[in-house]
Amino acid sequence: MTVDAFNAPMGANLAEWGATFRVWAPTAKTVKVAGNFNNWMPQPLDRAETGFWSLYVPGVKELDQYKYYVEGIGTTGWKRDPYARSLTRDPPYPNCNCSVTQPRSFPWHDAGYRTPDFSDLIIYQLHVGAFWSADSQGVDRRKDRPGRFLDVLFKLDYLVDLGINAVQFLPIQEFRAPRSLGYMGTDCFSPEMDYSVAPADPEFPDYLAQANALLASRGLPPFRQTDLDCQTKQLMAVIDLLHLYGIAVILDVVFNHAGDFDDQCLFFLDRQQSGDNNRSLYFTSQDFSGGLVFAYWKMEVRQFLIDNAGFFFDEYHVDGYRFDEVTAIDRFGGWDFLEDLTDTLRYRKPSAPLIAEYWADQSVVVQPHNAGGAGFDSVISSGLRLAVRGVIEDVARGADARVNLDELARALCPPFGAAWRLVQQLENQDIVRIDNRSDRVPRISAISDAANARSWYARSRSRAANGLFLTAPGIPSFFMGQEFLEDKYWSDNPGYFDSTLIWWDGLTTDRTMQDFCRFTRDLIGVRRRFRALRSDSINVFHVHNDNRVLAFHRWLEGAGEDVVVVVSLREQTWFSYELGFPAGGGWREVFNSDAYDNWVNPQVAGNAGSIVASGPPRHGMPFSANIVIPANAILVFAR
Repeated sequence: MTVDAFNAPMGANLAEWGATFRVWAPTAKTVKVAGNFNNWMPQPLDRAETGFWSLYVPGVKELDQYKYYVEGIGTTGWKRDPYARSLTRDPPYPNCNCSVTQPRSFPWHDAGYRTPDFSDLIIYQLHVGAFWSADSQGVDRRKDRPGRFLDVLFKLDYLVDLGINAVQFLPIQEFRAPRSLGYMGTDCFSPEMDYSVAPADPEFPDYLAQANALLASRGLPPFRQTDLDCQTKQLMAVIDLLHLYGIAVILDVVFNHAGDFDDQCLFFLDRQQSGDNNRSLYFTSQDFSGGLVFAYWKMEVRQFLIDNAGFFFDEYHVDGYRFDEVTAIDRFGGWDFLEDLTDTLRYRKPSAPLIAEYWADQSVVVQPHNAGGAGFDSVISSGLRLAVRGVIEDVARGADARVNLDELARALCPPFGAAWRLVQQLENQDIVRIDNRSDRVPRISAISDAANARSWYARSRSRAANGLFLTAPGIPSFFMGQEFLEDKYWSDNPGYFDSTLIWWDGLTTDRTMQDFCRFTRDLIGVRRRFRALRSDSINVFHVHNDNRVLAFHRWLEGAGEDVVVVVSLREQTWFSYELGFPAGGGWREVFNSDAYDNWVNPQVAGNAGSIVASGPPRHGMPFSANIVIPANAILVFAR
């Protein structure tokens, strides 16, 4: 039997009666592979003129361990496979071994799942290690150890009930320390080991039981223990179950740099002479964010990163990506790489949202390749975030403070293209992180009232801010805890920053958090029910700085389905406010944020569920009505 190892995929791949190994190390003198399949006696790989080394080894089985032994012109020693699908716990990282895995053996159930249209996305951003973790008695363990992939399953019903339809994981690729923000990983194909639980762990049966209860509720047979016995399968199970419950999975990936290197990682993989980081094969000597920038001018490096994204499409059924700091990739000469990346991924999975974090000309990064753009679908926007926060800071100075709503009015209108080209955020992992000393800002509830994040001022202003966020054009993206008025900074290391845990107990013990979560859930429901709120159309037809009132009209082009959103940041109720409306007749008051203050607010101010627009033209609209606008509130009217 002959197996063509030279044309095999990169990394270790099971083949008939064995496995192929293939690695790129162009200046290496020799490359050998060793593992438990050959008693850790290194076997030489064959070198091609292109600098790729490969070998077919008979007798290799799934879960066998291996590593490369590289003799270079600078040093000699062990190297982990850059394409390794998983790593071992024993020996521990970074001296761990690679594991030969065949992820396609996982019993997927999500064949019928379809990613939501871009305009329908509502994203929930979370950090696996800090999101949630508890023991079998429900005792919070996040201070003791990072959360695990399977811990997400204990919040799956909550996420479904909230109404979001996409989860964005902060980077989950292997990093050196147990606690990390995730943006300094080097083992790009292997999920983080510390986010997994070993089958021998006494808590493993609880995880298996939770996964199987979720399967049973969908009428599906249970997982076996062997279906969840490592970090690869546990991540797959989470994605599988999220899909079964209608939630897409977006990965945050870091293609702009890597760092926190050790001697066995891909840094100086072919063991060139050290002293010049340009000799490190995958990297340049240019620094970004504490790491080194990838060498985008090398086709092999480009292919490595493109293969990485395609791998999570194929092996993990991931639905899309958020690409970290694409601005840096552009700055360091990677624009052509971005074009290759998006063209390839769009060909492979047209339904996948490709989201760029890009802070230069955002209109260009979402243009297609043939129009000179980088080809991303959407870009993270700061316009609405800064405008909403600016207005909330203004009104927090008191009833007599000058408030400028004009910038907010401009920020509500998409500056280019379809509305879904913009991902809107009020909070994210960077700006509300406690150890971010450069551009950290407080949570929305904390800026709403710096003296008391639970006061009526904080509650009502936060509802208005989040109401704007959820009714504005664009893709709304929550950061964990935002939906129930978390007021603390967060950290990826709650073991060190012990006061930064998202306070889940507040949903059972804190009336303010309970009410705010209900507000968020119901307004998400309004957004999902009325297509006009997910459309491209918007007309901000009324802006009154002295009155602190703003109103905008949204509709579905060609179908009408008109919606009018009214926001007041005045500290008293307007009892007869004359406002223009785009059509005459009856309008239903389908949402009133004032009802959620001490739900159901016994003193709610509103319009008893409906109004009639029969007045004369006003604010550029053909009709008008006298309406009640509660203090610090958002109203939604629909025909």
